[in-house]
Amino acid sequence: MYKLICGDARDELKKLIDEGVSVDLTVTSPPYGNLRTYNNTLEWNLNICQEIINQLFIITKDGGIVVWVVNDKTVKGSKTGESFKEALMFMEAGFNLHDTMIWHKTNNMPVIKTKRYNPVFEYMFIFSKGTPKTFKPIMIPCKCAGKLYDSTCKNMNAESGRTHKTFNINKEKIKGNIWEMAVAQNKGNFKHPAVFPEKLAYDHILSWSNEGDLILDPFVGSGTTGVAALKLNRNFIGIDKVKEYIDMAQTRIENLKQ
Repeated sequence: MYKLICGDARDELKKLIDEGVSVDLTVTSPPYGNLRTYNNTLEWNLNICQEIINQLFIITKDGGIVVWVVNDKTVKGSKTGESFKEALMFMEAGFNLHDTMIWHKTNNMPVIKTKRYNPVFEYMFIFSKGTPKTFKPIMIPCKCAGKLYDSTCKNMNAESGRTHKTFNINKEKIKGNIWEMAVAQNKGNFKHPAVFPEKLAYDHILSWSNEGDLILDPFVGSGTTGVAALKLNRNFIGIDKVKEYIDMAQTRIENLKQ
């Protein structure tokens, strides 16, 4: 099941809440200040952001997750810091800041004539409503799989001293919270100014939800989150105020059936 809605996220989230809808996972990327205009429809500031965050807290099930992919623009030589302000707003609304992850862009365009290092990442804040009900970590091979670990480690819980440890290293370990992925390319008829890679949405949906769960993207854009959700047998609701983007998402999702 999927549903695409053309409208302002604030209005449409309120309607969904009034209908009694609740979601298991939100994967989204909100506007980054006024960095892009989105067909001259952009209306965005921290007050609007706060409204949406409060609605997300209501619509999210206990144990649910919001993945918030965001970055800061530069104004008069200084980063705005809106990413951090938004993270604090989530916490003030009642969410836990479960993790701060990084999307490392492996093909980011170089920036010239600036007195700073080339920006190559975006934040992926993971907010939970209470303790996450689902976590199915992506596993990667251990380079030292099968080797014997024989050493000491510092005691935890403020105890002094060290404890001797001996064990065989597992074949796999949980992937780190820095994810390396290329920036998605606009292809064919699917032209959108800020497309994130399908694998980013896919891996988050795989990690934080189960088959049959309801996934939300209140800034659906070209529909990447919806495509990943339906490929993983989840249900999906996407919202965007630009009809061109809703039509684009509709086409991409319908193409999955072919």
